[in-house]
Amino acid sequence: MRILPRAVRPQVGLAYLLARTTDTITDSELVPMESRLGALADFRGRIMGKSSAALNFASLAPSQESEAERALLERCEETLRVLAGFAEEDRRLIRQVLNTIISGQELDLKRFGAAHSPNLAALETDAELDDYTWRVAGCVGEFWTRLCRARLFPRARADDPALLRDGIRFGKGLQLVNILRDLPADLGKGRCYIPRQSLKAAGLTPEDLRSAASEPRFRPLYQTWLGRAGGHLQAGWDYTNALPPGQPRLRLACAWPILIGARTLRRLRGENVLDATRRVKISRGEVRALVARSILLLAWPSGWKAQFSREMSLSK
Repeated sequence: MRILPRAVRPQVGLAYLLARTTDTITDSELVPMESRLGALADFRGRIMGKSSAALNFASLAPSQESEAERALLERCEETLRVLAGFAEEDRRLIRQVLNTIISGQELDLKRFGAAHSPNLAALETDAELDDYTWRVAGCVGEFWTRLCRARLFPRARADDPALLRDGIRFGKGLQLVNILRDLPADLGKGRCYIPRQSLKAAGLTPEDLRSAASEPRFRPLYQTWLGRAGGHLQAGWDYTNALPPGQPRLRLACAWPILIGARTLRRLRGENVLDATRRVKISRGEVRALVARSILLLAWPSGWKAQFSREMSLSK
């Protein structure tokens, strides 16, 4: 976020803090599901301006291992005061995206909140997975696009429907990469995001994915999902290159997660993705190299545009 232009950094930063707060509430696994749903509803009411009742998440804070996440819960009133200080249109956009994100988190809790390691719950259809990636990440692409269009390049000529469409796919792609990377960890928590119907068509069950020995049978289906994630990231790259050339900071802020996502897909193509002892992770050194290279290529249009295709060709 530090690379973002100043005109949108506060709004994006606050939306991120609010979303991290709701995510922290959702992930408070030591707290009963109904209590977490109640806390989400209370926080949503304050964000949407429908309630003024002071929030107290004292029952949630002690269950957080991270000091930063405890602070988010303990200081939520401060973030809400910052929201109140924004212009009306900025508040509307932030409220809209948080309302959608929270709806996805609520769905996730209801689907998986009662699951634990011995019991495995799964999404049923591809449509459910697409809807989930929209709610928790695709909507962020829409928020980002509308905010930047209004604040950074309101008079620039642009294909707004294409920007919105690709911005949504951009967000979905990043979320899908995370789901595909974190599959063993989620299975260990009783969550299977690979839809049951897709698994059934491949002769598999969600329970099969808990065994690394099932990976050869799972690999063709997994490759299909990697392809979908790559297609979404391609849309994100098209989005990045459709942004006005006079917005280099915004282009970089978009390019970095896309290039990291493409590098992650490369690794996932060559790993046993069901092996819970291994987690694909791009090193800080690799991230620094991607960042430095992208900055250098800003002044070389053909080299800049080739970055994504280079990563994707290496990942095949």
